[in-house]
Amino acid sequence: MEKPTRLFDFIYYQQAHYPQQRAFGGFYQGAWRYFSTEELINQAHQLSQGFLQLGLQPGDKVAMVTYKNRPEWVVTDLAMLQIGVINVPVYPTISSREYEYIFNDAQVKYCFCGSGDLVDKVQGTMEQVPSLKGIYSFDHRDDVPYWKSLFATDRSEEVDARMAQVQPQDLATLIYTSGTTGNPKGVMLTHHNIVSNVCSVLPCIPIEAGEVALSFLPLCHIFERAVMYAYSYAGVNVVFTGTDNLGGESGDLRTIRPHFFTTVPRLLEKVYEKIYQKGLELSGIKRTLFFWALRQTEGYEYDVEYKGLKKLKVAIADKLIFSKWRAALGGRVKGIITGAAACPRRIAQVFSAAGIPVREGYGLTETSPALTINRFEPCGALLGTVGPAVDGVELRIEESDLYGPGEGEILAHGPNVMKGYYNKPEETAAVFVEIEGKQFFRTGDIGTFITHCDRQFLKITDRKKELLKTSGGKYVAPAPIENKLKENFLIEQAMVVGEKRKFVSAIIVAAEEALRNWCMHNQLEWTNLEEMIRNPAVIDKYQRIIDEVNPEFSHIEQIKKFVLVADVWEPIKSDGSPAELTPTMKLKRRVILKKYDDLIEQMYAE
Repeated sequence: MEKPTRLFDFIYYQQAHYPQQRAFGGFYQGAWRYFSTEELINQAHQLSQGFLQLGLQPGDKVAMVTYKNRPEWVVTDLAMLQIGVINVPVYPTISSREYEYIFNDAQVKYCFCGSGDLVDKVQGTMEQVPSLKGIYSFDHRDDVPYWKSLFATDRSEEVDARMAQVQPQDLATLIYTSGTTGNPKGVMLTHHNIVSNVCSVLPCIPIEAGEVALSFLPLCHIFERAVMYAYSYAGVNVVFTGTDNLGGESGDLRTIRPHFFTTVPRLLEKVYEKIYQKGLELSGIKRTLFFWALRQTEGYEYDVEYKGLKKLKVAIADKLIFSKWRAALGGRVKGIITGAAACPRRIAQVFSAAGIPVREGYGLTETSPALTINRFEPCGALLGTVGPAVDGVELRIEESDLYGPGEGEILAHGPNVMKGYYNKPEETAAVFVEIEGKQFFRTGDIGTFITHCDRQFLKITDRKKELLKTSGGKYVAPAPIENKLKENFLIEQAMVVGEKRKFVSAIIVAAEEALRNWCMHNQLEWTNLEEMIRNPAVIDKYQRIIDEVNPEFSHIEQIKKFVLVADVWEPIKSDGSPAELTPTMKLKRRVILKKYDDLIEQMYAE
């Protein structure tokens, strides 16, 4: 088979070159169930035939929403793509209002739902969404049809005919960006957009046919979805799970023993926090040895070659401590790529130093998604950056007086850049700029290039829209400060405040478990988090953290005051209140500012 040009070509390429018995797997009723390449293709063909019997035409929209990734998602996606139906994946945690908006904007005709309350959520929108004809469930229910009821058993030549008609430039999917304010925008991505990116990214992933990848980031996000297509192309066995099943002695990392997975920084931060807490719980020589080993990771850089005494120390630390970390991740991890949000330098550093290579990449939904990736080969990665541009992508920096020399908004051009925003020509026009006859996409991120090993590495310095301007007219980039604060295990989340204010301050979410352990080791009686964050000794500890961080920033960027809060910032609130995070775990700054308005005013009134 020739090189894939359409998204559904990847699984057929796998069938032709290295068919797998365990192409995709998931956990069903207490046991792991795997689907071969042939089974997936057969099921997708049967469902495509069912879609034709429903009367679906090329260009029609069908939505999918699940809490966890599952092989059914892959089958349904393939079944849509190969007959020209457009997949509209939806985040499960968005509000009912957003469901209605997306379904109406896209004119969704059917929706496929996973377990939990998702069918109920979608049913609640039907009266407000005239285009929605029906709901199907991936699990047996009494109120809606089971998805396999659509399967047709006879082989249809019409499906084959539809497949032949699908062109690389055809629209493949509408992905609605979560956004931090306002209604989401439907990003139009063609087969060629995503296929080109998969082909550029695959050489950057250290994994081979027959090896195992664990998938837990949501497939409704283009990051994990594009990686899933790359896995199919490479003949990798993909096992789906949820973030709640990863850790522990019997967790899926130990059970599945993956060679590779993608993640978001927050998950790695939580893993590190748990490791650190276990170290605090040790005593005597074991505790001393643990923190001695941790100190050996300080100053680590990619491609470092230790010599002499340092080499011996690292070898001892690896044998006694770091080997246990690797075993907790299954013992076979060749690499981890993190994206969707900025990864604290210390997190990438400590894991990589421990023999668990972590590399950060960068991209957007609008760019299918990858623009840059730190590679795993020598001279292919640089800590503190998001890596060199992937093949086919051209990046430029639009310099501005607001930033330092060589720093400005990141512009991107390439075959992976979206067709536009659905039904929004003005918004589409606003994010493109023509340079030397090429259309460059405005990413909204601020960055600069760093030269390393004769390559240009991109460093993200902030979000254009998130720059703060103090009352003194000085601009401050909050993200680097927030990321530095979060490197401390006592800080769960942080948001820098200072727009039109005379100085910069911070709202800090205390990490409850870490703080409890700190209190125990400092002979402070624990009551509850709300009371402890008002304890003078605790406040003093956080002040010392601020004092350690401040010298790394300019005077205007340094945090003068802070407030501790006990709330957990989440992408969805059980009480229906506004969420502080987007589904991709980015701060909703306006929501947080409004929520803590009184506390902020107190900081600046004192």
